[in-house]
Amino acid sequence: MLDVRRLRLLRELARRGTIAAVAEALTFSPSAVSQQLNVLEREAGLPLLERTGRGVRLTPAGQNLVRHAEAVLERLERADADLAEARGGLAGALRIGAFPTATRAIVPAALITLARRHPGLEPMVSETDPAAVAHALRAGDLDVALVHEYDFVPAEPEPGLATEPLYGEAMYLAAPAVEAPDPSGTRPAEAADPSGGSDQGAVLRTHAEAPWITATPGTLCHAMTVRACQAAGFTPRVRHQVDEFATVLALVAAGQGVAVVPQLGVTGPADPAVRLTRLLMERRTNLAFRSGAGAHPAVAAFGAALRAAVPPDLAGSRAGT
Repeated sequence: MLDVRRLRLLRELARRGTIAAVAEALTFSPSAVSQQLNVLEREAGLPLLERTGRGVRLTPAGQNLVRHAEAVLERLERADADLAEARGGLAGALRIGAFPTATRAIVPAALITLARRHPGLEPMVSETDPAAVAHALRAGDLDVALVHEYDFVPAEPEPGLATEPLYGEAMYLAAPAVEAPDPSGTRPAEAADPSGGSDQGAVLRTHAEAPWITATPGTLCHAMTVRACQAAGFTPRVRHQVDEFATVLALVAAGQGVAVVPQLGVTGPADPAVRLTRLLMERRTNLAFRSGAGAHPAVAAFGAALRAAVPPDLAGSRAGT
């Protein structure tokens, strides 16, 4: 009989590529991972791994077994969801991953609703970049997470994971203001749209020679800015790399460059030193969880609380309801 824990190790090896990476992610020693995979090979009765120099790769039999492992692990998640439903009453830890703007603008209100509806549940929030969510969910470090994607950086399908849409956000080009602020006090984004809904590429090309402020490399936000500019016909000259949008806007106000920011990144009092131009692109936020876990009462309860917390002015906020 194949051991489910060893199947999970094989699945992680298929995703992470090296035994060392599997060991680090699951807090095992590399030798322990190797030993367990050797036992799995004996249980299977044929080679699952090929040694390639200092590394390993899956044999066709190993790759096929990973596909079965995905199905088995999904069924176990469904079984756990059924048992939780049968027990009635939610209790215990719910480990939640969220990126900073959602953590600030959406999650607190959702937690208030969750505490009122399910006082026995203990939500535990960790700020997690969407690029790291898949590994954290598969490793069991998170139970559910908020992830986002952009028009120029669509989410790639992740084996073993499922998502549900939550809301969408408008995107803005933030640039140093060159005109006097509106005496009415209206936010620049709510005043006349300088793009007029016209060619997004033309709006970005206006700042092709300017210094740019992006998120740090390896994040979806960084890739979004670079790809949007490249689609407009130029590669941005990056001066600053900052992940927190309030800091990005402070740098823009200081004349340090221009940036692309999402709607939730420009909440708060208007800064007359920053001009915001609406772009024809969107950031979409989804709820992610392990395949089969969507019916788990705790995951479903958190999803419902999140939807109740989404501000009604977000673009596409009702699409996932």
